[in-house]
Amino acid sequence: MSCHSGFVYSNDFTNYRFRDDHPFNQMRVVMTKELLDASGFLEQQHMIKPRLATEDELALAHSKPYIQAVKKAGMGMLSEEEGMEYGIGTEDTPMFKGMHEASQLLVGSTLSAIDAVLEGKVQHALNLGGGLHHGFERKASGFCIYNDGAVGIKYIREKYDYKVLYVDTDAHHGDGVQWAFYDDPNVCTFSIHETGRYLFPGTGNVNERGLKEGYGYSFNLPIDAFTEDESFLHVYESAFREIVEFFKPDVIITQNGADAHFLDPLTHLCSTMKIYEQIPRIAHELSHQYCDGKWIALGGGGYDIWRVVPRAWSQIWKVMVDQTPFEGDLPEVWVNKWQKKAPVSLVTSWEDPPDACHPIPRRKEITEKNEKLLEKALQLIHNQKKYNSM
Repeated sequence: MSCHSGFVYSNDFTNYRFRDDHPFNQMRVVMTKELLDASGFLEQQHMIKPRLATEDELALAHSKPYIQAVKKAGMGMLSEEEGMEYGIGTEDTPMFKGMHEASQLLVGSTLSAIDAVLEGKVQHALNLGGGLHHGFERKASGFCIYNDGAVGIKYIREKYDYKVLYVDTDAHHGDGVQWAFYDDPNVCTFSIHETGRYLFPGTGNVNERGLKEGYGYSFNLPIDAFTEDESFLHVYESAFREIVEFFKPDVIITQNGADAHFLDPLTHLCSTMKIYEQIPRIAHELSHQYCDGKWIALGGGGYDIWRVVPRAWSQIWKVMVDQTPFEGDLPEVWVNKWQKKAPVSLVTSWEDPPDACHPIPRRKEITEKNEKLLEKALQLIHNQKKYNSM
C-alpha cells in the first residue's frame, strides 16, 4: 500500500537555536531532509510549506503574559529576573534573538501538518520541526518554549472536534502535553519514557492517571534505564494496541524523539535503530485501523545528530510512504558531505552494526521490571474499560 503523505519543512527551522554548544540543534532536521533527498524518497509533491502560528493560536495553550515575555526576550528586553519567572534564560532554555518568531514557526508547522491531514489533502503528515513537549502554559522547560503538540491538540479540538490520541516515544516524559489535557476525556495521552528516577523531568509515573473527567485518559510507561530493543518494543506495542482499542480516537499524533538510542548523550536507554523501524510501523497500522489513516508525526528529542537522528527520523517518512523501512547502506553522497562536518565517524548503514551496543548485565532484571510495569498499565486500561461500560 502506498499512502499519500506530506512532509512539512522550512530552512528557517534552524532559527530555533539557543547557542552553538547547546544540545538542541535543529540542523538534524536539515540532515534528515537531505538524507531523504539523497535516498530518492522525498519529492516536491510531498512538501508542505509551514506558516507562523498566530498569537491567538499560541494562546490556546499558553498564557498571554508568557507569550509577551517570550517576545520581549527575543528582542533583548526581558531582564534575567523576569525571565526566571517564565523559565526563560535558564541553562536549558536560554534567551536568543528572535526566539518568539522561531518558536512561532515550529508551532505553525505543526498546525500546517494537522490541517493537511484533517482537510483530506494527505493521509499522514510529518513535521520534524515540532515535538516540543515540555513547554507549559506559562513556562518554558527542557529546551521547549512553545508546546506545538499542546497547541495543535487544542486546535484540533476547537476546529475539528476530534478525539485525539497523543503517543510520545521520546526518552523524556511528555509532561507538558500530559498536564495540558489532564482533565480532558477527549484527549488521551500515552508516554513511554525512561523512568524519572534518573532523568528529566522526573514525572510520568504509572499512577499519573488524569483528573476529574479526564481521569483514566493518561497512560505512562516509565521503563527502566538501560532497557533494550526487545523489552521496549514489547511494552510499547502491547500498551499502544490496548490504549487505541480502549479510546478509539479520531486522529493520532505521535511525538518521535530519537533519544532512546544507546548513542544518545543525554539518556540511559539502550535501544538501537530496530525500534525506530517499528515505532512508526505500529503507529501507521493503528492509524488506518482506527482513524482512516489520520496520523500526524512530530519530531522531538534526539541529541546525537550525526549518527542517530537522521536515520531514525528518515524511517518515519519511509514507513509513511510505503510501510517498509530503509535497509542497507546510506547514500554515499550524504555520508561524504556530512562526514566532513561531523566530530565523530558516521554510521554508513541504516542498521546499527552487530553488537554495537555492549551487553547489559541486568538485562533479565530490567526486562522483568518492565513486564510488571506493563501488567500494571494494562490492568489500569482494563479497569477503565469496565468503569466506562457501567
